[in-house]
Amino acid sequence: MQVEEFLEQSAGRYPDKTALICGNERLTYATIEARCNQLANILLSAGLDRWGRVAIYTENSPETALGIFGTLKAGGVFLVINPTTKIEKLAYILNNCRASVLITTSKKLKEIGGLWPRTPYLRTVIAAGAGDASTADVGDKKLILLEPALAAASPKRPAKRCIDVDLAALIYTSGSTGKPKGVMVTHLNIVSAAMSITTYLENTPDDIIINLLPLAFDYGLYQLLMAFKVGATLVLERGFTYPFAVIETMQRERVTGLPLVPTISSLLLQMDLGQYQLPHLRYITNTAAALPTEHIRKLRTVFPHVKIFSMYGLTECKRVSYLPPEQLDIRPRSVGRGMPNEEVYIVDQAGKRLGSGETGELVVRGANVMKGYWELPEETSKMLRDGGFPWPEKVLYTGDLFTSDEEGYLYWMGRKDDIIKTRGEKVSPREVEDVLYSMPEISDAAVVGVPDQLLGSAIKAFVTLKPGATLNEQDVLRYCKDRLEDFMVPKAVEIRATLPATSTGKISKRALVLDGEAE
Repeated sequence: MQVEEFLEQSAGRYPDKTALICGNERLTYATIEARCNQLANILLSAGLDRWGRVAIYTENSPETALGIFGTLKAGGVFLVINPTTKIEKLAYILNNCRASVLITTSKKLKEIGGLWPRTPYLRTVIAAGAGDASTADVGDKKLILLEPALAAASPKRPAKRCIDVDLAALIYTSGSTGKPKGVMVTHLNIVSAAMSITTYLENTPDDIIINLLPLAFDYGLYQLLMAFKVGATLVLERGFTYPFAVIETMQRERVTGLPLVPTISSLLLQMDLGQYQLPHLRYITNTAAALPTEHIRKLRTVFPHVKIFSMYGLTECKRVSYLPPEQLDIRPRSVGRGMPNEEVYIVDQAGKRLGSGETGELVVRGANVMKGYWELPEETSKMLRDGGFPWPEKVLYTGDLFTSDEEGYLYWMGRKDDIIKTRGEKVSPREVEDVLYSMPEISDAAVVGVPDQLLGSAIKAFVTLKPGATLNEQDVLRYCKDRLEDFMVPKAVEIRATLPATSTGKISKRALVLDGEAE
């Protein structure tokens, strides 16, 4: 099965049903199917090769959904890029995967005007939305205006070009070198993950799921994929900036599923929810950092009829585990056990399986495990290793340290490397440090993760200044905000006279982490 069949089969069963709600737009499955076919034919006419990469650089919108499924229907590989990504990183990603098509908006065209000379593999730019983009300068690229092109394109479904082991998506995540790396995900990976998750969530066509998370974030992306798989309705929001408006939308649309992360639950619980009636809400899911116990207690008080699923996952396999709602009181700190059609176990440094109560690295095996990192064989070999079975099979070494109880429930203990997991995203300290070092006033910089109840880990920067330089925390934060995606911007900056050093003269991040924990 290919991922685009999620849409095609639901459009066949429920053509007139509302599939997607975004602002004032309400699109049926039949409408989305037709538009995705049209976009696929546009991409094919533009010369998209089989497995050709199509980058989607938009905020949450119907156009993002069209870009994803239109690309798949054309036999291509999609990648959704966070709309807060700055031009330097955007150029790197486009060149790294040699994307030939960029789907964006007329508004974004103005922001990325300097991109075109730096992206030699990019041939076509498709611009959506209001605004006169017809005269935009895109260098030597071909500019296609989405709306008139859709009106002129055939809605006939293109012939299949892929099978289930073909690549479907690249999901870029931070790497240890500071450069983002593309997680290679096949149709089979996505179908397997979506099947397992919708099974334990008991999703049906009657579900109405609200998504407040960016579609560039795999947790947000899968809300779209899973809704279309089961024929449900997705209410697509651009964020949680206006919480009361979101709650009113949930009430009006009779939302049954609410995926959240701890930062959203914190904002939600600051509101007076007693004035709203949400009798249709059936479940709440959480991933990224674990939900604080107090949040769980309050959510259950406010929504006593709602099932709460605490989950753990990583981009390299989408989802690892979930805690059944009835276990929340018994094991509030646990992230559950492996999801359906997946095996998880804990190993020591030699790869030997450990028993309950012992701490080691979590290993995952299943059809949901990625194929590797795009053109990074050494990085891939660190994460995908031989499973030691009588047949050749690679298993995923997660880099996360866990322990388990006697019944196999998992408890997260920390990371093996210095990658920071914050808000469900992986952040390379080096990438943030490179930005800090580019600030003329800064002499030394170190970035670490410190415990945070809402974020899992918060990014904290320690810097020293060059002689005579003057700088404060807000200056540094403003500089970072102009050059980093929002989830990479440090939560705090501490300016010191000196930074602790190891015996070899390197900055001691361990000492800085201990300082942060002491606070």
